[in-house]
Amino acid sequence: MSKVKTTFFCQNCGAQYAKWQGQCNSCKEWNTIAEEIIQKQEKVAWKTEATPVTKAPRPLRITEIDSTQEVRMNTTDAELNRVLGGGIVPGSLTLLGGEPGIGKSTLLLQVSLKLPYKTLYVSGEESQKQIKMRAERITPSSDNCYILTETKTQNIFKQIEAIQPEIVIIDSIQTLHTDYIESTAGSISQIRETTAELIKFAKETNIPVILIGHITKDGNIAGPKILEHMVDTVLQFEGDRNHVYRILRSLKNRFGSTAEIGIYEMLGSGLREVSNPSEILISHKDEELSGTAIASTLEGMRPLMIEIQSLVSTAVYGTPQRSTTGYNAKRLNMILAVLEKRAGFRLGAKDVFLNVTGGISVDDPAIDLAVVAAILSSNEDIPVNKDFCFAGEVGLSGEIRPVNRVDQRIQEAEKLGFSTIFVSKYNKIALKNTGIKIQLVAKIEDVASMLFG
Repeated sequence: MSKVKTTFFCQNCGAQYAKWQGQCNSCKEWNTIAEEIIQKQEKVAWKTEATPVTKAPRPLRITEIDSTQEVRMNTTDAELNRVLGGGIVPGSLTLLGGEPGIGKSTLLLQVSLKLPYKTLYVSGEESQKQIKMRAERITPSSDNCYILTETKTQNIFKQIEAIQPEIVIIDSIQTLHTDYIESTAGSISQIRETTAELIKFAKETNIPVILIGHITKDGNIAGPKILEHMVDTVLQFEGDRNHVYRILRSLKNRFGSTAEIGIYEMLGSGLREVSNPSEILISHKDEELSGTAIASTLEGMRPLMIEIQSLVSTAVYGTPQRSTTGYNAKRLNMILAVLEKRAGFRLGAKDVFLNVTGGISVDDPAIDLAVVAAILSSNEDIPVNKDFCFAGEVGLSGEIRPVNRVDQRIQEAEKLGFSTIFVSKYNKIALKNTGIKIQLVAKIEDVASMLFG
């Protein structure tokens, strides 16, 4: 009998220590270091007698490696396909994180019910009856989806061997435990070991695995940071539970871009894919109101039209307030300084509030021009024409700088029925004979005189 080995892990960041101490040197948190047993049996967790023995790999010249594109598995969900880069790659491990109750389990159950592949949905948090009730609410019925409520990895691998699924979904990784680690489920060593077993299984059988992960109060995925390094793709499901819209974002993707986003609407019957996000980001109103402007932005390869709302009012207290939602507060201060210095607008003694509608956060500098238009519109109390939209970055000297992929922005604005788009005169525009008027501007003063006379 070998001696039981223990070590100390920080439960917040996963740092490892030889002995206990009060404060973690890595994340500076107090009283988060706990002792865990790390002695395990020398066994391969998922292999059985039926598993074929594979040869040891040999090195290949880079010219000998087959570079043909990996065939992806279609999820039948256009938004999820976009964020993953075209579908699920066989043998990959995907980690999905998000706030409690945001819809992670609903999304993956909905996808598993629609998949044309044999799917094993393993839940360590809900009973089979609970999952069945949710499946009936989502409505699609499927003969390809198998539900298993189990937390021990050895039993899960036995069922995988019996069912032979093409995709495995684990809900969630924090509930799994293995016999080869004598610590509780959700601990640092259990998460690391169970994930390692699933990675070995996925790579050797070419069966993709999707994991659901809990998050900490700071919004990071719970468990050791190495968990995110081990998996191939990390997805984040975002949104406010008080709003119906959810955003699926890629934080890491070895098989595609991390710039893409997917947008869903939460309904009683599940999550609806929003193929035209501009429909939710632009409010529909009968009368024109001051302080609003439409910006053309990009998220990955997808052009979006978003509404910028601004309110400028006289400061009641001595120090004016600067408040933003969905926009960088420091950038707002910079734009206000440019308006005061370069364009002569006296905003230093006024409160300025800025909001990006739809509950999304945008860091694209191309929305600067729309921010300027919304602030000036509220300050002058003159509405901006609802058929106008803007795409331009504002420089510190007051010039309107060119933005990337301007042709895509113009085409999206034309498709949505806008009559005029304001862009920098320094942009190189390849489009000819467009139905939308392209207004070229060089400075903030040009925009102000065109909009407000």
